[in-house]
Amino acid sequence: MNPRRTPKALLASGIALLTIASLAACSSGAAETGGSDSASGPSGTDPDTFTVLSANENTTLATELDALAAGACKAEDKALPLEHETVAQADVVQKVTLLASQDSLPAHFIAGTAMVRPDGDLGAADLVLDYKSALTDLGVWDQILPAASSTIENVYGQMVSLPYQYNLEGIFYNKKIFAELGIEEPKTFDELLDASATLKDAGYTPFAEAGAAAWPLTRLIGMYAYRLVGPEAMTAIRDDKAKLTDDGYVEAAQAVADLADKGYFGQGFVSTDPAAATNAFLTGEAAMKYDGTWLLSNINDPAQNKIGEDNIGFMPFPAVDGGKGSIDQWPANAGTAFAMNPKSYGPKVGAWLKCIAENYGSQALADAGVISGFKVNEEVPDLPVTTAAIQEQVASVDETVLWFEALMDGKSTSLAQSNVSLLVTGQLSAEDYMSQLQQSIDQNR
Repeated sequence: MNPRRTPKALLASGIALLTIASLAACSSGAAETGGSDSASGPSGTDPDTFTVLSANENTTLATELDALAAGACKAEDKALPLEHETVAQADVVQKVTLLASQDSLPAHFIAGTAMVRPDGDLGAADLVLDYKSALTDLGVWDQILPAASSTIENVYGQMVSLPYQYNLEGIFYNKKIFAELGIEEPKTFDELLDASATLKDAGYTPFAEAGAAAWPLTRLIGMYAYRLVGPEAMTAIRDDKAKLTDDGYVEAAQAVADLADKGYFGQGFVSTDPAAATNAFLTGEAAMKYDGTWLLSNINDPAQNKIGEDNIGFMPFPAVDGGKGSIDQWPANAGTAFAMNPKSYGPKVGAWLKCIAENYGSQALADAGVISGFKVNEEVPDLPVTTAAIQEQVASVDETVLWFEALMDGKSTSLAQSNVSLLVTGQLSAEDYMSQLQQSIDQNR
């Protein structure tokens, strides 16, 4: 709960949620609203415009949809003109809750993560379109990459978002340094440790680590846990089928603490910010960096990249000996939720959805260099080498996992990140780190 919200605001919010529920009760039939059952085709009522509500901070989506409206989706735009509305990212939940309570959700809209889950305000009220059913009916379900659908279903519990943004996470590495020292791409964590020792002895920082941001460290904990415990590692914590104090999770925290203790993150990494860590990697000071594919914007900037795009490789977090996870299970995220209103899902909105599914991947990659979770149906010439390699990798992934805090509540996420500096500096044991975090999760269920 936001401590700044007044009792009056809380009352208004409560009334809004009750109104959402009553609206759903009054229009629960799929034949009347479009519902989430589109097996017989779009059955909602087309609005006057194809209105898309997005965040002020995300200008790329509006730009690329405008480009589609003027090009590949020109016929769809003529039949149902594209219009944009925006809202500050911080105000998304409040805005969407208000619109839903007024029965005024636009055809396509940004939403909060919890809202669109099956037990969320919109999910429980059947106010989000089931994209898998809709896209299958339109004959274009195959335009969503398997990795993207896997990630969306993991995050939201159902296919209720389109992957306009899509990122894999892994280890970027300097090919030239690896070749210089005779290091092969590590496939196991033990091989990663050996490589790190070789790199440090040769005078390189093994990992460029942005400890000041905290999440780059917790990402490593999560990945070790996924490799050791298995792909359901964090789902089991959420569902209270396992505890972070169990051996496998404590081992994950200890493994990251050991990397720090051995000096593999370099000097002063706890106070290093993301920009400085990226600079260390792109100038050749550090040989590796765990990051997301959003790093491509830095890699593709000659002013930042001094080692050359041809010298950058990208590998998955390695396997842990005896672990139940697979090196093929890449961590991923699909950006902010973008849902569709079942009530507005008529034939014209369906035509827009089909056109987006078939064309957004190529449009965004060619125009903005953005990797999405849509299939790229047209060859995009002159892509930077690393971008092309990662796009190919994204298209080949079948199964994904989430990041460490993805399924945690806000307070526990904050605790995980605020305490991780204590873990990696030896001020908090792995057992205590996980014990405090598990206690927070239990208290905030």
